[in-house]
Amino acid sequence: MRVLVVGDVVGSPGRKTLEEYLRRFSSNYDFIVVNGENAAAGFGITAKIADEFLANNIDVITSGNHIWDKKEIYTYLENSERLLRPINYPKGVPGKGYTIVESKKGIKVGVVSVQGRVFMPPIDCPFKTLADVVEEMRKECKIIIVDFHAEATSEKIALAKYMDGKISLLYGTHTHIQTADEKILLEGTGYITDAGMTGSDNGIIGMDNNSIIPKFLNCLPQRFEIAKGMERLNGLDVEIDEETGDCLRIDRINISLDQIEMM
Repeated sequence: MRVLVVGDVVGSPGRKTLEEYLRRFSSNYDFIVVNGENAAAGFGITAKIADEFLANNIDVITSGNHIWDKKEIYTYLENSERLLRPINYPKGVPGKGYTIVESKKGIKVGVVSVQGRVFMPPIDCPFKTLADVVEEMRKECKIIIVDFHAEATSEKIALAKYMDGKISLLYGTHTHIQTADEKILLEGTGYITDAGMTGSDNGIIGMDNNSIIPKFLNCLPQRFEIAKGMERLNGLDVEIDEETGDCLRIDRINISLDQIEMM
């Protein structure tokens, strides 16, 4: 099974780049997972954007700490099986953190959205929460994909090693910087510390320079604005064994909108 993973989509530049990539290449993939927590002007996602994503051959939308930024999404989360919030938020919050859906081939695929705790808001343990839900999911499907939305590289690597052999793929999101450490772990789990960002490469992790640099200079609150231009898609092209759930191949995607349009 060939899987496309797309790193954090940031604002309209990210949505435009993603749309163009999918228009040209979505038919090459059996399953598509996109992190959409920054899709609405860099903060959260709206119901309209979520519907547009799902109508554009995206199978599951994962997220992170910014999923709560648009209050309108709370009701949408309650009624959706394909837009996920991190699974390890306390019981009672809107939505769900995992789902099992069928690929284009009719094969069941499990997807989990989970959030880290190191340098992040304090929530439930990602290790114990993920292990418990994966144990249940494995009764129904062999292919399980995990988006680990976390800050610390050590926490991401530790969770991947902890879950090695129990899941097909664990990739990091949140830092918006694609790492060059893609690998297949000893027990067959594909891994990368961060899948990267889809949006403007003309700013600072998707935001305009003039709204970010002053914050570092004067430490005062700033209104962040989306950067524009030099759009780029970061993600993963992954091959997973349909019988065993093992990762067979994991390749980074790092391509500009200009390159996409020329292909």
